[in-house]
Amino acid sequence: MLKNEQDPLELARQEMKRADHLLYVSLKYTRTVDVLKSIVERLINAYDASVSAALERASEQKKIDKIPQLPRQKLEIFKTLYPANPDVLNYCELYLILRKIANASFDRSNEYRRHVTMTAHVDDEQIEITIDIIKDYFDKTQEFVSFVEKLLA
Repeated sequence: MLKNEQDPLELARQEMKRADHLLYVSLKYTRTVDVLKSIVERLINAYDASVSAALERASEQKKIDKIPQLPRQKLEIFKTLYPANPDVLNYCELYLILRKIANASFDRSNEYRRHVTMTAHVDDEQIEITIDIIKDYFDKTQEFVSFVEKLLA
């Protein structure tokens, strides 16, 4: 690893800190869809960094030949490395949902109120993101980062 490159797992932890701040401070006071969208992006970044860390370790251990550049390809290789663990599929599913939400068009409703809602239009269906749902996504992403840390320990 180059001197100026950062450890991907440390990057994942930092993204989770940023998401934590957005969730518990920014969202509490602003209650806007922009903050919800920012949290989704931070969670995706944490997933990306965690998967990269796991693939780097697998590459060092000669379990894989090379690490692809595209996030979906990285995810597929990650799934093949840990097929026996049922949690891996659940984490990967959430990651793909978050990516779809981030790239989808969305509507805003109830901004500046407790029930602020971001409605993402994904594959002919609507996914509603509220404060409670984003908190659940945050918790699951936190579990995933911890899961990868345990794998690499």
